[in-house]
Amino acid sequence: MRRRPVVIAYDISSNKRRRQVFRCLQSWSLDCQYSVFECMLSAHEAEELFLQLTELIDQKQDTLMLAWLDKKRSAKAITQASTIGFQTPAWYMG
Repeated sequence: MRRRPVVIAYDISSNKRRRQVFRCLQSWSLDCQYSVFECMLSAHEAEELFLQLTELIDQKQDTLMLAWLDKKRSAKAITQASTIGFQTPAWYMG
């Protein structure tokens, strides 16, 4: 099970949901800066985390993005009108 670097970012309008998402991400994360988390996850772990987070957010009001920091993987986004289509990260030093 190979782990790769992942960035997870969110914008959540409700304080209660934001705290729930923060706690969930803290249990998986290596490092964070406000609402942006950097994790080392396998593909299976990322899918599981993404499913857990989708249960906590309001998909009509909140935004959640998972971006692989690897040119071979594309980003996933949950928004009401998802138009995010990153193929490679805009900036990554690592």
